[in-house]
Amino acid sequence: MGMTFNISQLTPETFLLTGLPGLEAIYPWLAIPFCSMYLVALVGNSLILLVIHGSPPLHQPMYLFLAMLAFSELGVSASTLPTVISIFLFNSNEINFDACLFQMFSIHSFSIMESAVLLAMSVDRFIAIYSPLRYATILTLPRIARTGIAIGLKSVVVMFPLPFLLRRLPFCGHNTLSHSYCLHSDLIQLPCGNTRPNSILGLCIVTSTFGLDSLLIVISYGLILHTVLGIASGEGRRKALNTCVSHICAVLVYYVPMIGVAMVHRFVKHAAPAVRLLLANVYLLVPPVVNPIVYSIKTKQIRHGLIQMLFQKKCH
Repeated sequence: MGMTFNISQLTPETFLLTGLPGLEAIYPWLAIPFCSMYLVALVGNSLILLVIHGSPPLHQPMYLFLAMLAFSELGVSASTLPTVISIFLFNSNEINFDACLFQMFSIHSFSIMESAVLLAMSVDRFIAIYSPLRYATILTLPRIARTGIAIGLKSVVVMFPLPFLLRRLPFCGHNTLSHSYCLHSDLIQLPCGNTRPNSILGLCIVTSTFGLDSLLIVISYGLILHTVLGIASGEGRRKALNTCVSHICAVLVYYVPMIGVAMVHRFVKHAAPAVRLLLANVYLLVPPVVNPIVYSIKTKQIRHGLIQMLFQKKCH
């Protein structure tokens, strides 16, 4: 494997990615579930976007936020797909330095976007339950559009400095990463220079995005629960909570694997590397796979839209 370096800058031309150590012999078999999951994620989220785009009755706050979620999950899947499939299908684990930085930027930007959209969806559910009569006047289409633009800009701007900070560091011969794709937390372990600015900025980004978003989501659901308990009829309480089920599932499938990976890395030091790496792949793959299925099953309008779209295509 090529360990070629630009001697003047001590910058590796390529990084070596890690698949699942010890399981190389069954990579062709592992490629089947990975390819299947990517196919479900890409097709499922694309269908969600097409249904919402092609159905004017679905141009409402809840579904527009769902379209943003599907877009961010498509981005995460498309960002990790090239290297994961290359490793398991072709046993090719090299990635160009600049391509690695771009992949890192893409994965983290779309993940930050996904987290922010989940927060926006929790606020949407709170407004719908707390003030249903003013729901349409509060969450107008221009306001939703501005929210989407703000989320996109924030996701790009907060990540923008990190690739440049990494580029200025000397790597001194270290170019083996511990995942099947490029992550900032992985890349920051390799340079032999001062990585303190990178670490501080990375911590600030995590705290101000995932940390703050998760806290505000919990607060939103505390307010939702308080509002629901104030509804007099049991049927009214059930209906109000039922509108949140799909979103609660989306939040759980996003944050539970993330917390699980963090806990394994932090506390289960003796876990097999293959187990930790498999969990890391699951963490990024599961939400884009599960969410389109959950929303298609639990949301009647999406389900009908999908059936109508597929039926019309068959008729033509």
